[in-house]
Amino acid sequence: MGKSNTKKKAKDKKDHDEAEAGRSGKMKRKQYEREMRILRGELVAMQEWVKTTGARICIVFEGVDSAGKGGTIRRITERTSPRVFKHIALPAPDARVRSQMYIQRYIAHFPSAGEVAIFDRSWYNRAGVEPVMGYCTPEQTERFLELAPQVEKAMVDDGIILIKYFLNVSRDEQTRRLESRIDDPRKVWKLSPTDLKSYSRRYDYLRARDAMFAATSSGWAPWHIVHNDDKKRGRLNIITHLLSQIPYEPLPAPDVTMPKPPSHHGYVEPDTSKPNIPTPF
Repeated sequence: MGKSNTKKKAKDKKDHDEAEAGRSGKMKRKQYEREMRILRGELVAMQEWVKTTGARICIVFEGVDSAGKGGTIRRITERTSPRVFKHIALPAPDARVRSQMYIQRYIAHFPSAGEVAIFDRSWYNRAGVEPVMGYCTPEQTERFLELAPQVEKAMVDDGIILIKYFLNVSRDEQTRRLESRIDDPRKVWKLSPTDLKSYSRRYDYLRARDAMFAATSSGWAPWHIVHNDDKKRGRLNIITHLLSQIPYEPLPAPDVTMPKPPSHHGYVEPDTSKPNIPTPF
């Protein structure tokens, strides 16, 4: 009974979201899926180019809480190889990591040849969540803002393609998304105490963001700002922009011929038609 109610609530929410999209001018799901299918094909083409050329690509996603960073990254990686596209979401640092040079834990995850490293939050924690939540001193943040462009210049000079996105949402949309996590069992894991605290400090985050842009949007690593109230449209725009930043060329399709069906050589397949897992539905 509980599972049935959960499934019904999920369906009702989907129907509500579709109706709301129609009223608000947000992109409809059918159009979104059609466009996304095309872009996924281009992402695979880019992936094959990265593997073949040994390119190194580093993509940074920052933004206010519930801005859609994780969902965008999932759409980028869900049809690509995890051996090429690496989703990096580091946990809070322990005592050992806190004793290290600040950038040290992130450098370990920079891409090697033939890899795309996607940071779901990054070294820019020191410019946003850490100063706002009191996890570092103002002097540490100021020092970080001085050094970050130099580190990124070294990355780019070494051949890494570095792309930085910052996702914005309006206060009303942020409120709606956070409230939706409270009642949705699929999203409750996203609602942390830090999220709730940071929501009440929205304008402190925006001030920190503005200072970060001023100090670290450089000619070699500019910030690309995305207004993401419409998540579907935002995802399509980000992926389209990402593809435009990579000088990939689609490789010729391989000439593949299916081999002849294998001979069983006397093997008799056992009967596996009876499930050994109970079927509740």
